Amino acid sequence: MRIGELAALTGCTPKALRLYEAHGLLGTVARQGSYRIYGPEDVQRVQWIRQALALGFRLAALQPLRTMDTPAGAAAVLALLQTRRRAIADELQRLQAADTALAALALELSNCDAATEWPAPDQLGIRRSA
Repeated sequence: MRIGELAALTGCTPKALRLYEAHGLLGTVARQGSYRIYGPEDVQRVQWIRQALALGFRLAALQPLRTMDTPAGAAAVLALLQTRRRAIADELQRLQAADTALAALALELSNCDAATEWPAPDQLGIRRSA
């Protein structure tokens, strides 16, 4: 199939497919004259790439997808997924702490009247980010 067909099947643009190829994520793409020719395995690979991008991965981090059909490649993809999950868990903790601080601030401010001074952020457990 040609690039337009692959784009239609995967919901991608031809430009994105060329970018994936430039990053080496589609392996060696066969050519027929000046046309790129893709196979069914490319459909699956593009779907993997798009799913990874939707999950917050960057193209540069997806190099393990190039060899995911080998045992070492599959292990590399698994390690990539585990690393991403750890990063998400860390971000969830950071967001939970921010939500807790916001709730404390909202509670404190709702208990203040106009005549009293507002509490300092450090009294509410709010830390400045670096």
